[in-house]
Amino acid sequence: MSKSTSLRCALAGALLMVASVSQAHTGHGVHGLADGLAHPFMGLDHLLAMVAVGLWSAAVLPAGRRLLGPGTFVAMLPVGALLAWGGMQLPAVESGVALSVVLLGAMLLAGRRMPASLGLAVTGVAALFHGYAHGSELAVGASAAAYAAGFMFASVLLHGAGIAAGAGLLRLPARAGQLAAAVVGGAGMALLAARL
Repeated sequence: MSKSTSLRCALAGALLMVASVSQAHTGHGVHGLADGLAHPFMGLDHLLAMVAVGLWSAAVLPAGRRLLGPGTFVAMLPVGALLAWGGMQLPAVESGVALSVVLLGAMLLAGRRMPASLGLAVTGVAALFHGYAHGSELAVGASAAAYAAGFMFASVLLHGAGIAAGAGLLRLPARAGQLAAAVVGGAGMALLAARL
């Protein structure tokens, strides 16, 4: 399969996924642990971002430091949620979440050509936006601690899936990693376009 055909297939797949789930944050109130566990799986933006962090960590970080990417993301999620719960305004949250998926796709494509410290910084900022989006969904009077525990645990599971997939991609030709990057980045661009 040629490079242009692979890219077209990846973008078409990304657009099909986006067509079915363009926005994870509908403004509905979530209440506790079960909602927190489910929320990261319900939106394509969260799903792609968290898996992409795992993929990037497996591809770029040394074996003994692969948990730094997911650890950074999971540590910043509650910071973003606390900003939402504290009434702080974070501008263009939905666009920021979609843009984070684009940037994570670019990080995957750049691979080791991008400094790991920059990748970790992007991961942290992405998590801040994702955490804020999660936090803004909490219903009045609901348990913030239970909800946060749920979305953080679900995020860890998705990161683990990304690390496992990334380890598998390392055993395949480089094109497989480029295709994964194109799918993530293409879906992020489609999500961003839908939110502008």
